[in-house]
Amino acid sequence: MAKFWSCLCIITILLLSHVAIARREQVPTPPLPVLPLPTFSQLKWQQRELIMFLHFGVNTFTDSEWGTGKENPAIFNPVGLNTSQWVSVAAEAGVSLMILTAKHHDGFCLWPSKYTDHSVISSPWKSGHGDVVHEFVTAVKAHGEIDAGLYLSPWDRHDRRYGHDLEYNEYYLAQLQELLTKYGNVNEIWFDGAKGKNAKNMSYYFTDWFAMVRELQSSINIFSDAGPDVRWVGNENGFAGNTSWSTINSTLLSIGNASIVEYLNTGDPKGTNWLPAECDVSIRNGWFWHKSESPKKLSQLLEIYYNSVGRNCVMLLNVPPNTTGLISKSDIHRLKEFRTAIDTIFSVNLADNCSVKAGSQRGGKGGGFGPENVLDNDHIWTYWSPREDDKKSHWIEIRVPNRGLGFNVVRIQEPIGLGQRIGRHEIYVDGKRLVEGTTIGYKRLHRLEEVIHGGDVRIVIKESKGLPLISSVGFHFDPYWKPDRKLIF
Repeated sequence: MAKFWSCLCIITILLLSHVAIARREQVPTPPLPVLPLPTFSQLKWQQRELIMFLHFGVNTFTDSEWGTGKENPAIFNPVGLNTSQWVSVAAEAGVSLMILTAKHHDGFCLWPSKYTDHSVISSPWKSGHGDVVHEFVTAVKAHGEIDAGLYLSPWDRHDRRYGHDLEYNEYYLAQLQELLTKYGNVNEIWFDGAKGKNAKNMSYYFTDWFAMVRELQSSINIFSDAGPDVRWVGNENGFAGNTSWSTINSTLLSIGNASIVEYLNTGDPKGTNWLPAECDVSIRNGWFWHKSESPKKLSQLLEIYYNSVGRNCVMLLNVPPNTTGLISKSDIHRLKEFRTAIDTIFSVNLADNCSVKAGSQRGGKGGGFGPENVLDNDHIWTYWSPREDDKKSHWIEIRVPNRGLGFNVVRIQEPIGLGQRIGRHEIYVDGKRLVEGTTIGYKRLHRLEEVIHGGDVRIVIKESKGLPLISSVGFHFDPYWKPDRKLIF
């Protein structure tokens, strides 16, 4: 009898094990990604949303935008320079990455490069013993939650080697090595393809430069017209295309080629490379500080935000230090207004705690891919997915009760860790179509012509590469948005 019960127990355990295994096998798996995919560094970059440029150098003291290269280093004397102030201003503005112009087109270096004396070494600032780059990265590191980036202009209007391919490229690589070995981690290195009249026979060895960057700092993001990690958006007003793909075909890109700006602006749904766009724009009309200039209006900055961050890009906002070496009070005031406005708009999500349903969901109810995922706080790795065999019911619907509050901004996000998929979508409220949109990507913001106080809000995916996935939806009220307002830039 004891033997019988022992055998029965073993059989029962085996049966339960098989049931457990069967149940595990029935748990739905995530859908396959749609290639190409972002790297870890690109994904972190995308989630920054707002980053800061700092144009600073001899142009700050000559009231010019492009220096001649003939400036006397003695003019550079920011007696009150305080990089900790820069970092504090950035932190209050919600910025997590700051990029400093270590060298602009004039060739003046903000660090004591051993390969030239056209630098802070020859200036009266700190009796020639100063190092702006060192003070900058030290202040950034001390803050702890902000990262540093550097811009090293390929075009150099001062150095005699410029115009001689081998000599200058060796000089440039030597300076690149200095910046990437002496100052700790750099999260973004910024290149452009600008060239002047003294560059008729000048070639930049970008392939060699990029290889050196990768060797010295493997986790860095490299920005240029053609990436390889972050691409230019094609203009300097901060606007991405209404259609904005993070994917593009890098074989069609070349640095400094003006004929590809439209392609850069929109990306390519058939692109073989993950190369998202960065929207560079200045808080003032110029890139360097000028006493005669004032910061852009809040309405202009918000317009740029909606057309950059709200179109699947990162907004790179230039805030130039003045001749004292500080960010000006007027710029600080505008940045505080800008941050307050963003927080005011997006701190409340009227979709929270609302009921949500979908045309179908992968794995059925409880499978982990239900529409309720679009209302959690994970914007990357939890998401709604329709069934694999569902070719028509690609929609989710959120019922918003009329609580007296209204919304005029709809936020939609894709889980881009699995690729960018959606090419066309529409938004309906109680059956009335309010939005016809194209791409979504990491974040898409739609401002509505009217304030919606409640109803059934349906997001319909019309075109998608593979299964459409949505990771987050939000309904927000923007009190600054006036649909009939005309903005002057």
